[in-house]
Amino acid sequence: MSATMSGSGSAPCRFAHYFIICGIDNETGLEPDALAALYQWLEADRQGKDPEALAAGENFDQSPLKRTFKSKVLAHYPENIECSPFDQDAVNMLCMPKGLSFRTQRDSRTPQFHSFLITREDGSRTYGFVHTFYEEVTSPQICSAMQTLHQMHQAEHNTSAHNCPSSSSSSSSSSSSMDSLASSLDEVESPSSSSSQGGRRSCGCSGEGYDSVRDTLYVSKAMCLITPMPFMHACKRFLSQMHLAVTSHQPPPLPLESYVYNILYEVPLPPPGRSLKFHGVYEPILCQRPGVGELPLADFPLGEAFRLLGVENLVQLFTCVLLEMQILLYSQDYQRLMVVAEGITTLLFPFQWQHVYVPILPASLLHFLDAPVPYLMGLQSKEGTDRSKLELPQEANLCFVDVDNHCIELPEDFPQFPNRTEFIQELSEVLLSFGLSPTEGNASPEPAVSTQSSTLEKELKSTSLRELVDDKRNGNLGGEALDMLELLQGNPTLERLQALAKRTGVKVARLEALAAGQKAVGDEGVGGRSPVEEEELRNAKLNVQLREVFAARFATMFADYESFVIQNSPDLESWLTNREQMHNFDKASFLSDQPEPYLPFLSHFIETQMFATFIDNKIMSQWEEKEPLLRVFDGRIEKARLYNVRAPSLRSSVYQKCTVLKESAQAIEQRLRKIDHTAIHPHLLDMKIGQGKYQQGFFPKLQADVLASGPTNKWSNRTCSTQRRVDRHRQQNEHLVLDNDLKEKYMQEARNLGKNLRQPKLSDLSPAVIAQTNWKFVEGLLKECKMKTKRMLVEKMGREAVELGHGEANITGLEENTLIASLCDLLERIWSHGLLVKQGKSALWSHLLQYQAREEKNELLSESPVSNGQERRKLESSVGLPALRVSVIQDMRHIQNMGEIKTDVGRARAWIRLSLEKKLLSQHLKQLLSNQALTKKLYKRYAFLRCEEEKEQFLFHLLSLNAVDYFCFTSVFTTIMIPYRAVIIPIKKLSNTMTTSNPWLCVSGVLGDSGTLQITKNVLEMTFDSAFRPHTHISIAFKRQNLGKLTTVQLGHDNSGLLAKWLVDCVMVRNEITGHTYKFPCGRWLGKGVDDGSLERVLIGEFVVPCNDDEGGRGAKTPPLQRSPSQIRRISITSLTGRGNKPTTVQIQESIGEAVNNIIKHFHKPEKERGSLTVLLCGEGGLVWALEQFFQHGFRSARIFQKNVFVWDFYERVVALMENADQIGDLQEIPEPLGPNCESFCRYVNAVNNMPRNIGKDGKFQLLVCLGARDRLLPQWLPLLAEGPVNTRMYEENALLRDKLTVSSLVGVLETLNDFPITLETSFTKSVEL
Repeated sequence: MSATMSGSGSAPCRFAHYFIICGIDNETGLEPDALAALYQWLEADRQGKDPEALAAGENFDQSPLKRTFKSKVLAHYPENIECSPFDQDAVNMLCMPKGLSFRTQRDSRTPQFHSFLITREDGSRTYGFVHTFYEEVTSPQICSAMQTLHQMHQAEHNTSAHNCPSSSSSSSSSSSSMDSLASSLDEVESPSSSSSQGGRRSCGCSGEGYDSVRDTLYVSKAMCLITPMPFMHACKRFLSQMHLAVTSHQPPPLPLESYVYNILYEVPLPPPGRSLKFHGVYEPILCQRPGVGELPLADFPLGEAFRLLGVENLVQLFTCVLLEMQILLYSQDYQRLMVVAEGITTLLFPFQWQHVYVPILPASLLHFLDAPVPYLMGLQSKEGTDRSKLELPQEANLCFVDVDNHCIELPEDFPQFPNRTEFIQELSEVLLSFGLSPTEGNASPEPAVSTQSSTLEKELKSTSLRELVDDKRNGNLGGEALDMLELLQGNPTLERLQALAKRTGVKVARLEALAAGQKAVGDEGVGGRSPVEEEELRNAKLNVQLREVFAARFATMFADYESFVIQNSPDLESWLTNREQMHNFDKASFLSDQPEPYLPFLSHFIETQMFATFIDNKIMSQWEEKEPLLRVFDGRIEKARLYNVRAPSLRSSVYQKCTVLKESAQAIEQRLRKIDHTAIHPHLLDMKIGQGKYQQGFFPKLQADVLASGPTNKWSNRTCSTQRRVDRHRQQNEHLVLDNDLKEKYMQEARNLGKNLRQPKLSDLSPAVIAQTNWKFVEGLLKECKMKTKRMLVEKMGREAVELGHGEANITGLEENTLIASLCDLLERIWSHGLLVKQGKSALWSHLLQYQAREEKNELLSESPVSNGQERRKLESSVGLPALRVSVIQDMRHIQNMGEIKTDVGRARAWIRLSLEKKLLSQHLKQLLSNQALTKKLYKRYAFLRCEEEKEQFLFHLLSLNAVDYFCFTSVFTTIMIPYRAVIIPIKKLSNTMTTSNPWLCVSGVLGDSGTLQITKNVLEMTFDSAFRPHTHISIAFKRQNLGKLTTVQLGHDNSGLLAKWLVDCVMVRNEITGHTYKFPCGRWLGKGVDDGSLERVLIGEFVVPCNDDEGGRGAKTPPLQRSPSQIRRISITSLTGRGNKPTTVQIQESIGEAVNNIIKHFHKPEKERGSLTVLLCGEGGLVWALEQFFQHGFRSARIFQKNVFVWDFYERVVALMENADQIGDLQEIPEPLGPNCESFCRYVNAVNNMPRNIGKDGKFQLLVCLGARDRLLPQWLPLLAEGPVNTRMYEENALLRDKLTVSSLVGVLETLNDFPITLETSFTKSVEL
């Protein structure tokens, strides 16, 4: 035991942890693959069959050469290591993911190399490198068993041969989403030379069976190295040399135990920034490790990933990974899956993938594709499998990468990476500089290991012992002359004696000279390196240059991220305790600081778990040692600041190329040119004589006792303490190791769904464990729903939320859109969990379609409208509008009628947005799930939607979103045609509800206007309210392209007929799809000779909140984001004065200041977030309203001959005075400097007066103020009105207009508007000629 521990003590700084052999156990013989059996059990359970009955029978449909049999770990050395416990099940599963495969002498038996990784529960990784080859089966029992199985298969095939043609058509149309996956993985591909037998094979029969007399049987065997760091090239070369030693005609120079012992115990990890040389069986192997300031180690060939996918596809895949979508890689070749997966994750620097990461997904883990979390997984495809037949549980947010066919299927509506075109161009230039094409599909197929072996064999035999001589530091004895070297090559006994002689201290004088001569001859290659080493150097340089381009992009985009990190905790413990309630990053300020084109991507990216973890690491670096990736990234930003102080051009989106490509490549080349460390040479061990005998083509049984432990006091113990400290951080772990249990607990909580969801556990795959995993998924989805809805509420609540201490105020439309897109993604993942039956790519829309089909069928059977789930929605003040029918089906039909949406995923997202805008999302989903028979048909027992308690909580969280108003449907689908209904409601007073004139209407919104709508006169409708009081109104329905949020209504008539005067209370307009209703208060006359003589009015709208008696949450309303305009009914100041509600001078001045402030705030928002300027100008609390109060103060408005005097009358008199001033000769009363201002004021007033529209005196005042604000003339006109002789006659002495100080300060306030481009709706400026 102590010996084992001595080996484990040095484990953290050893190059390799384990050497493993996997293959067939001759003692237990042929066993069906237990994991394949488990998968069949799961499938039977999912399909509702009896799993136990299935387990009892054997499957003889397949040829035994194509079936999977159980592989076993035959040996592993050492037994166990404390810091990296040996997981036998996981290693066996990943070394031979398909189990054992058998071949005959007719089949191809090319050795294969692949890699894998195991992610432990703390997030750290170990890497496995596997060399699979075929070894002849010598056990008569296994050959006999294979013969028997083949005969049984033949018998089964013959009895069912007549069923073969029809069997293909028996598939059910409602096949499960996993069936095609099963069919694509049920057979291990067996490339056979007898392809001409295709006709027979189509019936499931192998063209040439197996005959134990005629055929030689071969079975797969795997050698594997488990290492703490991904030194792929070095491990690949070591394993291929080991295999070459086994298959070579000559035995290796030393027993294989010597090489295994050497790499396990005597080869150290190279220190950071250093290179290492160690020896394989025939030739030396080099590896190097980046320094502390460089990008972390990544040895998988990125060039291969770019060749397989092409630059454009790879950048799109990279974007999907950054946005934490579900990524499924698909290839026949395990190594390709690893190369693409590892390649794409190394490009994420300084960020790290935080979710499920399984680059090679064994067949027994296919149920994990159900996982409702982001994942990056690799699935092996079967040769000839059609992608179209591969149905996956969830595809709405899936990026499917078909590696072998060089194509990629992207999710819908995901943002592009910033500066994508220039970025692709720079990457293409790097690839071209290495002679690679940037387009996909130019990958040369990876050469088989055997072809390398055959070419290498001749070279290595002549050079292997020369290499042994080369190294003066080595303890092996070289030959006395070249002929001695050649002799040793052919004589294994002499080779061992030679080595033994050297170990005992025998020296030969001529050796040094001979070695020197041989060295000179052997180093004539490029820089003394072999072609293989040259290729590795080229790959390493390409890798680092490509990675530097990606790292430079992040360094540019996040150069100032530190300025937005919120650090408000005194110590680590308090920060961890309050982690979930805290805002760690000022997202709104960060986004406002970025260039406009970056925003769609960045707004999504800063919501990801990988960004949150990055910020967490930054905050924790105050108290703990910096996480390694963060340290490197911060160092680069600091260096960039020294060389390039960022000027105010912060928001520039100009592309900056990477400037350190040459230096990064030079660092690697220098390390490989000058080797820093050379490991101890392989040497003879103290072994028992007669064991491990060489037999060509068979891997020997190694002596376990000599490999069980390593040396006790070598370099390992000396460097172990420092190395362990460095290697604790070598992996890209999520967080630093915390000492305190409490800290660890909080850290777990701080992570997204809990660490146990990160990785599927490979070692225990019982149905109970799978059920427990699914339960954790259910809990995780519920927690995520709670967090998302809370975040949406807090962000939307605006000022009220800030007062309650919940973080920053006004959410921008971009952030809101990101959060809603995130909610759509969550709902798709919930609806995909445990899914049995699906139509199309969207699980939610598939469920809705099934529900719709059932409801419509019931509707036809009952021959009555669908009453299930329908309600009629009432509105406050909705007199005259017919109740709007509300149902799941109705909203589905709205979406189905939208020709702009082409896909099921798009329809599902549109339906979610519409339901959210209507405040019906929770109610609709509750209605959908109330059909329990349908839910049971569509979902497995463990699905989220069949967990009653969690489902109720989930619907409750969604119900909370009814507390705020969303316009997420209206603002996104801006080009669709929408039906509207407008109702004009007169004030019931004598006969004033009637008019003989021809009314007209024009509705305007933020996206456009309806144009003038002529209304047939006297189309009066009568409705009754809840108290059965009659109401008359005029109603009109029309269809227009989406007008957006409605802002104004122009209402007028042509003044014809006897009853031309019309007293209108208000106009109601409703969007018939979203149900949004707007009220446009009027309360005034339209007609000549009454009120202000107006025949048309511009009315400002207010949003009417829907209310339902049964839904408590729905009556709530978003607090206004700004106090003005509150959009309540506008009342003329003229009418106020008669009622004694005169505002004070202070109130008037404050209202003008607030109105101007609101306009300035409007322009400081991003352009897409601004909303309606009309409301800020003309609504209550708007600029017109405030200035009207100013001009009304002290105004002599007493009736003259029973007529009201309006402010507009004052304006007209001022203009008349100015125009007649020359004739009257009263020039002294008009100061000279006001000449141009007089001219402009007169021109504008006359233009408003001369327009053909009759908008009344109050309407003219409103229009003049708006035009003056637009053209920056208000501050110039005000002194003019204050100093003329007319105001002394029309204003009292204490009026604000006659107070010079007040006028002067008002001019200053109005001048602040001159900096902003005020634009007016066409409904205002129509017919005005200036």
